[in-house]
Amino acid sequence: MVESGDPQRFEEARLRVQGGDRLRAGIGTLGEKSLHAILKNYFEPAGENQETRVGGFVADIVGSEGIFEIQTKGFDKLRKKLAAFLPVCPVTVVYPVAQLKWVNWVDPSSGEVVARNRSPRRGQAADVFYELYKIKEFLQTEGLRFCIPLLEVEDYRLLDGWDRTKKRRATRSDRVPTRLFGQVWVSGWREWGELIPPGLPQPFTAKEYAKAARQRLEMARRALNVLASLGLVERAGKAGRAYLYQLPAEMENG
Repeated sequence: MVESGDPQRFEEARLRVQGGDRLRAGIGTLGEKSLHAILKNYFEPAGENQETRVGGFVADIVGSEGIFEIQTKGFDKLRKKLAAFLPVCPVTVVYPVAQLKWVNWVDPSSGEVVARNRSPRRGQAADVFYELYKIKEFLQTEGLRFCIPLLEVEDYRLLDGWDRTKKRRATRSDRVPTRLFGQVWVSGWREWGELIPPGLPQPFTAKEYAKAARQRLEMARRALNVLASLGLVERAGKAGRAYLYQLPAEMENG
């Protein structure tokens, strides 16, 4: 389900976090960064409901709607948390996506931004499939849902990379969300199917899926792996060396 979210509350959370000298720096006792801190304060402004121990782990938020876990990086470490949290209460995994991103290059000696460029790539909710691959065994567990905020983000990177431009493998200093465009909620089998790009031929290859979804081929392959595990796509033979996929009848018929 797509909704606008609450841009005013998001702006209040952003100003609250950035007003504490947290911009472009490690913050909090857990090495928290701006993207994580702003989203945590957006979903739960009350500090007493944040960073609460549950089942041997620290949950970002524990409130009336259960646990909220904000995952701004990979889902590798989420498996153990989900195994501990889901038997206790509902869990919402928040995975932010930069729909619009500005890359700021920072001189590491002075801390000054020396260049700012708009990233050509527009993130989308379906980008979450790349990480879902790591926790797909939990996706049909009762009580688990996902929220995907679509954001404008300022990405700060140090000019300390390996090549002549100092940009290759440069250190990411911080990511600061500056605007909320909307948010996508997914809580069930059919809602994951709504992230499949429209207009796919039947059957289709991973390359055709990648083109329709405007994703890299590696991301498309992971998405298809997850969708197949959910029964939302089916293998349909091969075309040369490429696997063919198709939507199950119940998906094609809406």
